[in-house]
Amino acid sequence: MTDIKLTAEETRVVACLIEKAITTPDQYPLSLNALTNACNQKSNRDPVMQLDEAGVQRTLDALAKRHLVGEKSGYGSRVAKYQHYFCNTTFGSLRFSPQELGILCELMLRGPQTPGELRSRAGRLCAIADVLEVESALKSLMEREGGPIVVQLPREPGRRESRFAHLFGGPITFPSPLPAPEGARVGLDSRTNTRSSTDGERILHLEERVAALERALEELRRSLASGA
Repeated sequence: MTDIKLTAEETRVVACLIEKAITTPDQYPLSLNALTNACNQKSNRDPVMQLDEAGVQRTLDALAKRHLVGEKSGYGSRVAKYQHYFCNTTFGSLRFSPQELGILCELMLRGPQTPGELRSRAGRLCAIADVLEVESALKSLMEREGGPIVVQLPREPGRRESRFAHLFGGPITFPSPLPAPEGARVGLDSRTNTRSSTDGERILHLEERVAALERALEELRRSLASGA
């Protein structure tokens, strides 16, 4: 697991600096006002925050003490501007591929997401051919030599795919399963429970088949594209 631990506000500030460095390089580094607006942006954010400039400045000061961000003002500029030293710089050891960085930035901006969601959302930050490339990047982030940076969460009921989360906020605890209802324990609804279990297994099997077909289709598309 990564040694870098960030608060929710620190995560948002770092992720916004990474995002804007990629999407609007001509406006990067960011002024305090621009960074505050980026942190409070309503699109591509979950949760939406309402930070003020004083709070963002305190967060920047805390990150600067850890050499994760720094101030950089252009020649003749009267406004302080900030850039991240979080990764892919000479100031730290973290190195990511463009795909890993784009996916990680989205996880930091929006919280846990499925590979399908990451494929559609991280495309604005990096080139992603298909969901297989997302899964490969996630696997790399989970199997890093210095410890995992991403973890796969247990699949939630009704979801076809598991979600993935970053670990910069610290270890993630998984809730314990809920106890069975009283009727199930005494066997009053055993037939109903058995039928529900069978239906659940059938749905799970169908979801797994659909996911396998989607992967096969992606592989076929890639094969056709490479042969074109």
